[in-house]
Amino acid sequence: MRFFKLNRKLNLKYIFGEILLLFIGINLAIWFNNWNASKKINEEKKVAISKIAEEIKNNKIEIDSVLINSHRIINAYQDFKNVYAGNTAAINANPTQLKFLNNKYPDYFRVKDSIAMDNGIFHYRGVTRINLEIPTLTEIAWKTTTTLNVTSEFNYECLYELESLYNLQRRVQIEINKSADAMQQGKLDELMVILEFINQLGSQLQSDYESVKENILNCS
Repeated sequence: MRFFKLNRKLNLKYIFGEILLLFIGINLAIWFNNWNASKKINEEKKVAISKIAEEIKNNKIEIDSVLINSHRIINAYQDFKNVYAGNTAAINANPTQLKFLNNKYPDYFRVKDSIAMDNGIFHYRGVTRINLEIPTLTEIAWKTTTTLNVTSEFNYECLYELESLYNLQRRVQIEINKSADAMQQGKLDELMVILEFINQLGSQLQSDYESVKENILNCS
């Protein structure tokens, strides 16, 4: 009987080479996936920052206009309050006073007719017209960013500043909506109080807008 013995010599160098190549290949794949994911996140973050910056810019334009208008309304109301004849549909004044007020606040009070009184004073009947601006301060870019969880990539200081800004913006929007309700109900004294409060909050909001515009690029 013959016995056959098969001797195979293992090529350890070849085996280690294959293992090394496999290890390198896997790590390269992991690195590439991580790099690709990181690149995608950075791109999303850049887009989010750009959209938020644009939103803040547009909202600041809106609030600037609101504050200018509210200051004008408050000043006009205070000046005309001195000559209102018991309500906002009539005033007692001389023609010079009326001309001065109408030049200072065009179209605020429109005269329908007048009746002569004593000492050159006339009783003017008409209507007080208040042009109240009711903008919508948007937060679409901010909500989209938080929904997509892109804000998890923002640093703490940036995130805190943005959260504070949009919270204040919501408070201002609530007061703006209240002013519209007071206007519709003809509560002018209440309207003036609300407008004063809007001016206070709005001034802070303007400052916050400017601060975020300067710092938002640091979010990345």
